[in-house]
Amino acid sequence: MSLPTDVSTRVDVSTATSPAAPAGLHQVAPPHDRAQDPVEHRGRTWWPLIRPLVLRMHFYAGLLVAPFILVASVTGLLYTLAPQVEQVAYHDLTHVTPAGPRVSYAEQVAAARQSHPGGDIVRVDVPQAGDRSTRVVFTDETVPADYDMSVFVNPYTATVEGQVRSFGQWLGFRAWLDELHRNLHLGALGRSYSELAASWLWVVALGGLMLWIGRQTRIRRDRGGGRLGFARRLVTPDLAARRRRLRVVSWHAVIGVWALLGVLALSVSGLTWSRFAGDHIGEVRTALSWSEPTPSTSLAPGGVAAEHSHHGAHGGSATATDPDAVFTDGAGVDGVVAAAREAGLGDPLYLVPPADASSAWTAAENKRSWPTRYDAISVDPAGGVVDRVDFADWPLMAKVTDWVIGAHMGILFGIVNQVALAMLAIGLIVVTLYGYRMWWLRRPRGASGLRFGRPAPRGGLRRLPWPALAALVTLAAVVGWFVPMLGVSLIGFVLVDAAVGIVRRRRRAG
Repeated sequence: MSLPTDVSTRVDVSTATSPAAPAGLHQVAPPHDRAQDPVEHRGRTWWPLIRPLVLRMHFYAGLLVAPFILVASVTGLLYTLAPQVEQVAYHDLTHVTPAGPRVSYAEQVAAARQSHPGGDIVRVDVPQAGDRSTRVVFTDETVPADYDMSVFVNPYTATVEGQVRSFGQWLGFRAWLDELHRNLHLGALGRSYSELAASWLWVVALGGLMLWIGRQTRIRRDRGGGRLGFARRLVTPDLAARRRRLRVVSWHAVIGVWALLGVLALSVSGLTWSRFAGDHIGEVRTALSWSEPTPSTSLAPGGVAAEHSHHGAHGGSATATDPDAVFTDGAGVDGVVAAAREAGLGDPLYLVPPADASSAWTAAENKRSWPTRYDAISVDPAGGVVDRVDFADWPLMAKVTDWVIGAHMGILFGIVNQVALAMLAIGLIVVTLYGYRMWWLRRPRGASGLRFGRPAPRGGLRRLPWPALAALVTLAAVVGWFVPMLGVSLIGFVLVDAAVGIVRRRRRAG
């Protein structure tokens, strides 16, 4: 929901200037409608008081933020195709032909090291099936920051099949699409675009819902009809509307209603990855113990555990002279795999080498599709289990956060999840374009050329009583601190709008 969904033609076409409001830009007052008169209904209902403010914010937020939402929707739609593209593009690297018994993992790691002499080994991914290759992940100075280089080894012959740069789990093209969606390949600066879109998405969605419900409530009051008819009008477009703009508004609003829950989930999960709001969310999760627990990797008695994430934290070298000694010394990598299997860990199985001589291995499941599995253990050099954390022991909110993020990425429910995300992205694109179409159709009658529609009326803040205004400002300040991109841009909207109003009033007075 990107632009105003209120379709009151009396408000849209009114050009009467309110005698109670100072002259200025767009000082358009609604006609004397008893259902919307904030004075007559003061104290009996809150909606007439805040409707003008919601309408104006929805309009300007939709107008100015919609391009960012549109870009995020288009790149998100492209990303829904990534899993299938990745499977086809890298099939020769990730798949092998079974041929007899497997060689040891230590030999496979040695083969990967021979083909990639530089960098540290940060993770080893055990093959998930008999026809899959082993993946050894290296740091690499030739790839962008936060990227690694994944080397694929045939587990039956220890032959290196090839290598490709990777970002977490994602390979090559999928990693490229992921970065396109996150930051348009513009680095930290580009992350601001996606954070701005996620910060405002829930605001324009909920504001549009309020306006649409308000309109349907007025229609029900004027025309009658029961709750069933009211609910039907909320979720079905008005195909019988005579005016073209009303049909466009109807489609804009109804598609927004159907997409609402998905849009809110995208907004919340998108903020968890954001640059500024993500830090605040992380602090809240830590304070409330909602973070994902990880097994202790400290081998020192009473020592502080080194943190290793099951999503693939970077490990370090075991010794300064031979960084790969951990893969053969003691139980070695093969002993860690055996310990993990004995502990009941299934596939996909990720192995993270020790960070230093006083740290243990981490062996963790990373099954991100439903039902998810993230059981993890730490293993000492002799192959003994040091600590264990099961997914069942995670805090509920940590589980919910992971599930929401998995759904956002299209991996929680497989192809069904991808299709749902694609439909949601298409819905957002259509809603945004319909919003701009509505704006275009609000042009003055007889207008030609590049002339746009009128904005929503000003003066919403002045209509609020002081207690409500104080509560609103306080709420905006709290939300703006927690979601900085929303707060900064909101202040910008208010300042620009106030400046335009002052300039127009001076012109009229002159």
